[in-house]
Amino acid sequence: MVATCSYLVATRVVGIKELKNHLSEYVRIAAQGEVVLVTDRDRVVAELREPHHPGVTAHGMLLADLVQQGVVRPALFADAGPPPRMPIAATEVLLAELAADRSDR
Repeated sequence: MVATCSYLVATRVVGIKELKNHLSEYVRIAAQGEVVLVTDRDRVVAELREPHHPGVTAHGMLLADLVQQGVVRPALFADAGPPPRMPIAATEVLLAELAADRSDR
């Protein structure tokens, strides 16, 4: 069996000060698929990498994280949308009640 692609990911190591000074460059590098290890006094404290689902909004990523943690459950019927709102009372009834409340003052 022959591997048709490499399983090794290119990695860069950068200190916090260098990362802060050139953040846009390192974010661009991570977005292209390279892993950037962030160090503080030669100890790895974080890593920048391409997101698992590129193009997803930040809210979408946070929601997916909450689903994975079991805090929320995804909708059973994603295409259904929210249920229709049902009026509590007719406008005429609400206006009559409002007029009655104001006449009491």
